[in-house]
Amino acid sequence: QVQLVESGGGLVQAGDSLRLSCAASGLSFSTYFNTGIMGWFRQAPGKEREFVAAISRSDGFTYYADSVKGRFTISRDNAKNTVNLQMNSLKPEDTAIYYCAADRSGIVHTTYRDYDYWGQGTQVTVSS
Repeated sequence: QVQLVESGGGLVQAGDSLRLSCAASGLSFSTYFNTGIMGWFRQAPGKEREFVAAISRSDGFTYYADSVKGRFTISRDNAKNTVNLQMNSLKPEDTAIYYCAADRSGIVHTTYRDYDYWGQGTQVTVSS
């Protein structure tokens, strides 16, 4: 079994920064996710869950949605089994529940259905 736990959400003003963290645990994670992909998605009220960013655990390759490119940075610490999302220059439209996800395939997917495990989410609210 794999557990993903997000932290770091909160209420900020437009232009501020936040850093989200995702801690992964479980025997399955250590066994099967060494070459996997860790991703961040978000879901605003009334909208579908959308891709934000992803990173390869093996070589650190990163991929971003156009809407966050240049503002958000995803990083990993494989020794600690954590993935972080540094969010700068936040905008009101970034308001959503942010979810951490894990995909064993090793291929960077941008569709939420392709990810195997999910965290419970953390709320990010950006006021104007």
